[in-house]
Amino acid sequence: MGDISKDIKSKFESNKLKALINIKYTANWLSSKENEFFKPYAISPQQYNILRILRGAKDKIKVQIVKDRMIERAPNATRLMDKLCDKSLIERERCEHDRRVVYVKITENGLELLSNIDDNKNLSFLDNLTDEEATTLSDLLDKIR
Repeated sequence: MGDISKDIKSKFESNKLKALINIKYTANWLSSKENEFFKPYAISPQQYNILRILRGAKDKIKVQIVKDRMIERAPNATRLMDKLCDKSLIERERCEHDRRVVYVKITENGLELLSNIDDNKNLSFLDNLTDEEATTLSDLLDKIR
């Protein structure tokens, strides 16, 4: 089992500071793992998030709704969606009544990619946690926010 003190060769003034540094360190570690996982699919974690939002929506939704629902607020969400359009994973459609409004929808290719990712999603690094510990961790993270 890891120990943040040993991993970064540091001591902490308090357990709360240690927890904060541990959260940041672990978030960065998870982000690195996530980037490695999505590389073979030629999408980023943020693009995956957009695809999941659109799959859950079941029909076309406004781009702004996608932006609001993203886990990681991306100022470049429009550019991320442009790339997904270029790969034929989503489709874009302008509103007939208000040209400023743009709708997006996941394509069959996008649904197929998500299905492949779902089949291959390897979360083995979470095997160290019991279901009860995972619930406790999630509850503690909710409490911080």
